[in-house]
Amino acid sequence: MTFSLVARSADSRLHGVVVASKFLAAGALVPAAEAQVGALATQAHVNLAYRPQGLTLLRTGVPAADVVAGLIAADTEREHRQLGVVGASGPGASWTGPACHPWAGGRTGDGWAAQGNVLTGPEVVDALGDAWLAGTALPFAERLVAALRAGDEAGGDRRGRQSAGLLVVERGGGYGGRSDVLIDLRVDDHPDPVAELGRLLAVHTLLFSRPDPATLLELSGAVADEVAALLTALGHPVADDGPEDALVSWAGLENLEERLVPGRIDPVVLTHLRSVAPHVPAPRSGS
Repeated sequence: MTFSLVARSADSRLHGVVVASKFLAAGALVPAAEAQVGALATQAHVNLAYRPQGLTLLRTGVPAADVVAGLIAADTEREHRQLGVVGASGPGASWTGPACHPWAGGRTGDGWAAQGNVLTGPEVVDALGDAWLAGTALPFAERLVAALRAGDEAGGDRRGRQSAGLLVVERGGGYGGRSDVLIDLRVDDHPDPVAELGRLLAVHTLLFSRPDPATLLELSGAVADEVAALLTALGHPVADDGPEDALVSWAGLENLEERLVPGRIDPVVLTHLRSVAPHVPAPRSGS
């Protein structure tokens, strides 16, 4: 009783799953993904064994369609299952068992698969697919959530709304570079879970996204003077050799440590610092 999208990025570095349902904590059951391997969604009458088994098959290079065929062939309850799979290359694949509650079905393309059951109609899956295809200008995670939002706005689960989830993996993309889980967000029980998932993604982007190297500012001159004044106003003493140590201390308390770059400052960090510090007059030009 769910709709979902599994997909990979154009460069195959990212794989992800986004899901919504009138079901408690669907994000805890439906998605599975492995960096540079693939992703899958198991739904309707969920078979949790599909997750490790499917990723194992994808890891050995089995195409998505053959992964689906292999999983359902060994499952005596396959008529009640729904499954979407995408691999490291090639088209996605989807299965909808004939005993799934209507409306139920799926749609696939190169690098993606959309599916759902107990939906208001086929327009939900069409909206998922169309929004995914139209969202090439968006960052990968935002593109997934935009597609989910389109499916929700097209009618979604005909029983109503309850939960949503987003899982994105990238080799070394997780916190501190020591995990492949780039994003793992869940809205387990909420009256508008897709909107709440979008809000959580925005917070995650602020706190944990790596800064764009092209936008970084040198932590010197007027910028360093302003940062020092702001940090001092917040009670973070600045050493004579510059504000960097105090910036690291403050950023850690604000959970912005993933955005720190030695000798420079991310404009996102500077904007947040300005927003939370007491008013401090900006240094004069050239100071």
